[in-house]
Amino acid sequence: MSPARTIALAIRFSLREMRGGLAGFLIFLACIALGVGAIGGVNSVAQSISDGVAAQGQTLLGGDIRFQLNQREASSAERAFLDGLGAVSESSGMRSMARLPDGSDQALVEAKAVDDAYPLYGTLQTEPPLVREALFGEANGVFGAAAPDLLFERLHLKPGDRIKLGNATFELRAKLTGEPDAVSDGFGFAPRLLISQAGLNASGLVQPGSLVENAYKVRLPDNASESDIEAVRREATEKFPEAGWSIRNRTNAAPALSSNIERFSQFLTLVGLTALVVGGVGVANAVRAYLDGKRAVIATFKSLGASGGFVFAVYLVQILMISGLGIIAGLLLATAMPFAASAALQSVIPVPAEGGFYPGALALAALFGLMVTLVFALLPLGRARDVPATALFREMGFESRGLPRLSYVAIALAIAIALAALAIFMANDRRIAAIFVGATVFSFLVLRLVSALVQIIAKKSPRVRSTALRLAVGNIHRPGALTPSVVLSLGLGLTLLVTLALIDGNLRRQIGGSLPERAPNFFFVDIQAADVDAFATLVGKEAPAGTLAKVPMLRGRLMALNGVPVDKVKVPPEAAWVLRGDRGVTYAPAKPENATLVEGSWWPADYQGEPLVSFSADEAKALGLKLGDTVTVNVLGRNITAKIASFRRVQWESMGINFVMVFSPNTFAGAPHSWLATLSDKAATVADDARLLNAVTRAYPTVTTVRVKDALDVVNQLVGQIGTAIRAAAGVALIASVLVLAGALAAGNRARVHDAVVLKTLGATRRTLIAAFSLEYMLIGLATAVFALGAGSVAAWFVISNIMTLPWAFQPEVAVGTILLSLVVTVGIGLVGTWRILGQKAAPVLRSL
Repeated sequence: MSPARTIALAIRFSLREMRGGLAGFLIFLACIALGVGAIGGVNSVAQSISDGVAAQGQTLLGGDIRFQLNQREASSAERAFLDGLGAVSESSGMRSMARLPDGSDQALVEAKAVDDAYPLYGTLQTEPPLVREALFGEANGVFGAAAPDLLFERLHLKPGDRIKLGNATFELRAKLTGEPDAVSDGFGFAPRLLISQAGLNASGLVQPGSLVENAYKVRLPDNASESDIEAVRREATEKFPEAGWSIRNRTNAAPALSSNIERFSQFLTLVGLTALVVGGVGVANAVRAYLDGKRAVIATFKSLGASGGFVFAVYLVQILMISGLGIIAGLLLATAMPFAASAALQSVIPVPAEGGFYPGALALAALFGLMVTLVFALLPLGRARDVPATALFREMGFESRGLPRLSYVAIALAIAIALAALAIFMANDRRIAAIFVGATVFSFLVLRLVSALVQIIAKKSPRVRSTALRLAVGNIHRPGALTPSVVLSLGLGLTLLVTLALIDGNLRRQIGGSLPERAPNFFFVDIQAADVDAFATLVGKEAPAGTLAKVPMLRGRLMALNGVPVDKVKVPPEAAWVLRGDRGVTYAPAKPENATLVEGSWWPADYQGEPLVSFSADEAKALGLKLGDTVTVNVLGRNITAKIASFRRVQWESMGINFVMVFSPNTFAGAPHSWLATLSDKAATVADDARLLNAVTRAYPTVTTVRVKDALDVVNQLVGQIGTAIRAAAGVALIASVLVLAGALAAGNRARVHDAVVLKTLGATRRTLIAAFSLEYMLIGLATAVFALGAGSVAAWFVISNIMTLPWAFQPEVAVGTILLSLVVTVGIGLVGTWRILGQKAAPVLRSL
């Protein structure tokens, strides 16, 4: 018979057999639908956000192209160049302290000063709506301002009240409800205060060396294409090679947001893939149970002359049809997800996440679903292919058979490798994806060993007097036992849950406990060089027990490594932040007290040679730098090339004064700059902090004071939101595990009915059987929880210690919670299925033996 005719006949027989419905395949369908829906939905939502950024790039950026300079304004030549491109809107941003006129309270704000052309795209939204002059205009020495609800709440204000910023007074004339280009300015720790350029000038905040960001947004002619914008960028770089400006265009309006979305979607995709792989165990269980129930039909096929290949084709077609239904259900769920998520995301991400249909994301999810189905269905199908008809009539099922023929194993292995390769290839960070996939494969292998070990221990355990316990131990290691399926299905989900719970718990412990203990009480920014000594005297008077550390600070942007422009340097993702945007830099004649040199030496205090720099050791290693290499940094519109003289260990988690680069003092001779200071006083109370903050703000209104605890509260809130999302994602994998566990127990129901009936016939009571089955599920669940606890702890330790470089601590409450969850899930689901089994009448079962 030709292959085409064989397939056609197999499809006919498959459709006939499926007339009986999908009984036994509900778990199969749920597992596939859940995994496909998670993967397709996550990627669709991410794509919808990316499309929203791209569709409204001009509005989000505030122009077609944006030039940003730090600590300086554009020179006359640079401004003339920008004006020649089209309409230009200039805005200036900096952190500062807004305080009540009587000095009784103050709050950190993200001040943003805009000009008359703002905004070039989009609409500034305030409540009540006001024209520009009414909103920002000056009257009797008082300027107008707008702020969001958060600032009104923090300072207990209402529209019409006044605040002071620097040396100027502002009237809060409206609430800020919509800032079109807010997302392009990046994440802020404080509420926005929107003012005019005239108001900023009157405040006196901008001094030589002040940490101010000046953005110039340009509106190009309406017919400007992407190639035209790229030509403008190249021309700006060529004409002003030492400008040091950061250039973005409308297609890259919010790079930090886009990057975070990519990372988070990658993580959720991998979690979804884990759920799908866990569901694959359910596929294998469902296929095995289904074929076990069809053993008489398969035996009849073979007795009538059907080949093993034909039998394989018939049931493969059925499995693929059922898988197709699960994939379709998952795709429908994934299609609806962007529409459901758009409203929820509006309050979290200031980007339009409109619903839409994303074929690429859905196709990828469908492909993952199909490949997982094949990987886990081929082995039981291959086993059924080679079982002779006599054995099928004689045996209960396929449990006693070994692996199928080598060709089926090879095909399943090839598809599994292709699945792993696809997951890694499609990831944004392939290193993390490879680690994730490798860990999943390793977990599979280890879980098989764990299940085998549990069975060996059960087999070797001494005989006990309790009948129920003896039956439970025997059920764990007997042929066809549920142990491998339960350990594998529940183990992956619990391991992932433990890993994420420990990571989340350690992050919260660091931010809520350890970090505040090690971190300083305050950061003081923008201290003018002429005021630094008087400032130190004031702080010493207000906090005599505190320790004040102060260093000079400038902002610099890495332009080249060893003469190679940074945009042409390939670096690993974990080091990309060093080259992205501006970095704080400093100089020091002597090695800082908190610096530990790991290689090289410090320069003499009176050094006057070529510029030298001490680089952070971990970041230098990631960038591939070595002693004697050079780095080029743009500071205040001037490119400075310095040779690496040393590497030093930096403890970023201390939250003290740390810099990636510390230069020799002669590098920035004569450059205007401000100072940065920290105050540490562990004995200070909240009242002491408030008194100091008030005194500093009154005496030095242009100094920005950041209370570290307040900043950590913002970060803790953000971590809490991310943790909620992560736990929800882990919940998907756990749900898949529960479904697979239910499927595994359902797959073993036929054998359980036989055991229960025989035991009841021999005199066992329902109470004894319930106790035996409960103990069996409890022992298996306990063993699985112990493994998940160990494996999850190792994985979380690796992430916290090696990737996040934070102190690690084991959290016993997670251990207890995991064990309890494991026992509740296994015993609960097991007893639900067992209760129905124990109600079976003995006679019909005994007649069928």
